[in-house]
Amino acid sequence: MKNILLNTDSYKASHYCQYPPNSEYISSYIEARSGEVTLFFGLQAFIKAYLLTPITQEDIDEAKCILTAHGLPFNEAGWNTILRDHQGYLPLEITAVAEGSILPTRSPLVQVVNTDPSLPWLPSYIETALLRAVWFPTTVATISYTIKQIIRHFLEATSDHGVEQLPFKLHDFGSRGTSSEASAMLGGMAHLVNFYGTDTLSAILGAKRYYGAAMAGFSIPAAEHSTITAWQRHGEEDAYANMIKHFGGKGKMFAVVCDSYDIYHAITNLWGKKLKNAVKESGATLIIRPDSGDPCTMVLEVMKRVYEAFGGYKNTKGYLVLDDSVRIIQGDGVDEHTIRAILTLLQKEGFSADNIAFGMGGALLQKPHRDTFGFAMKASAICVEGVWHDVYKDPITDSGKRSKKGRLALTESFETVRLEELKGRTTLLETIYKNGQLLKEYTFEEIRHHQNKEIPC
Repeated sequence: MKNILLNTDSYKASHYCQYPPNSEYISSYIEARSGEVTLFFGLQAFIKAYLLTPITQEDIDEAKCILTAHGLPFNEAGWNTILRDHQGYLPLEITAVAEGSILPTRSPLVQVVNTDPSLPWLPSYIETALLRAVWFPTTVATISYTIKQIIRHFLEATSDHGVEQLPFKLHDFGSRGTSSEASAMLGGMAHLVNFYGTDTLSAILGAKRYYGAAMAGFSIPAAEHSTITAWQRHGEEDAYANMIKHFGGKGKMFAVVCDSYDIYHAITNLWGKKLKNAVKESGATLIIRPDSGDPCTMVLEVMKRVYEAFGGYKNTKGYLVLDDSVRIIQGDGVDEHTIRAILTLLQKEGFSADNIAFGMGGALLQKPHRDTFGFAMKASAICVEGVWHDVYKDPITDSGKRSKKGRLALTESFETVRLEELKGRTTLLETIYKNGQLLKEYTFEEIRHHQNKEIPC
C-alpha cells in the first residue's frame, strides 16, 4: 500500500492532459476553512513514510496495469521522467508552517509546487495523500487543544496546582474505536502534542519513528469490566483488593472501573468502608472510573460520595479537593461539550477541577472528519510560459468555498499575502521538503513547544 502512484483518487490519473498548453508549474495550498483556530501537525510523518523513498519501475508497472484496467489513461511518460531524471524522488517543493503552530482558521498551512516544469500535474496528483495526511492529525490536534483550553480555564479558577496537572487531564482511550492502526497512530500522536496521557500504543511508536520521541506519553495500570466481573458479583470486593495488592505503593496510581454492578454501593461501602484503610495505607492514588449513566449526573454523585467517604480539604481558592488517596476519571460519553458541562457543574457545587481527569475515545480519534474544520487543498497559481497567473474558485452558491489566489506567504502576524507582496517580511511557510530531501525536521518536544500563540478558543 506504499505505491504513491496509486495513493490518489482515480480521476487524478486523467489530469495530466487537462491543463493549458505550455503549463510549467502549479502551486497549491492546504487550509482549514471553518472553526476558530488550527493546530498544525502531521506533515513530517507523511514525508518520512512516503516521500523519502523513491518510486521504482515496479511501482510504475503496477500503476499502469491497475489504472488502465480501471478505465483511465496512464501518464507513463511523466512517471518515467521522475524515475529517470529525478532518481524516483518526487520533484516537489513543500513549504509549511512549523508543526505545533496554532494559527487562525483560513491560514495556509502547506503549499506545494512542482520543481520540474515538464510535470505541472504533480502537485494536484498528490492532493489525496497529502491532504489526508494533514487534515486528520491537524483536526485531532485542534480538538485536543481546544479541550485543553477548557480544562485550563477551570484549573485556573479552582486549583492551586493547575499547571502541573494540566498535561494529564485528558487521556486518549480511542485506539479501539479507530478505523485502522494508521488512524490510531496519527490521531494518537496529534493528541500527544497537547497532553501526555494515552493508551494508544501506536501513537507512542509513531512519535518515536517519525519525530524522535523516546517516550511521548504515559499510562497507568487500570482494570476493565472483565477483570472485575471475572471475580463474580460476590467477589467484587476481592477484585478491588487485588488491585490494591498488585498496584499499590507510595506515589503509584491505578484506575478501577466501578460500575459493573452498583457503583453507589462500590464507592460508599466497598471502597469507602471495607477497603478505605487499605487504600490509604497503600500510599497509592486510587482512580475511580464511572462508565455508564449520564456523565454530568454520575460524576457529581460519585464526587459527593467519594468526598463523604474519604474526606478532603478546601484549597486557597475555596474549592474542595478530595483526599490525595483518591481521584476520579470520566471516560464514557466524553467530548468537548460534556467536559465543559461537567467542570461547570463541579465548580458550581464547590469542587476543584483537581479531582477529575477525562478519557476520550471515538469522539477524539474517529468522529472527526474532513469537514469538521472544512479542510481543502486548492490550486492558487499556474505558470504558463514563464508567467504566473492566479487560479481560484469563487462559487456564487457558497462563498465559504472561495479559494485563495496566487503564490502565498503567511506573515508573522498571520496575514495571508501573495509571495511578491512580502516586501522583506518573513513568511511562516518554510521549505520542509524538496526533491526527495527532508530539509526541516522537528522533534516531538519542539512541536510541543511551538504552541507559543495561545489564541483564545
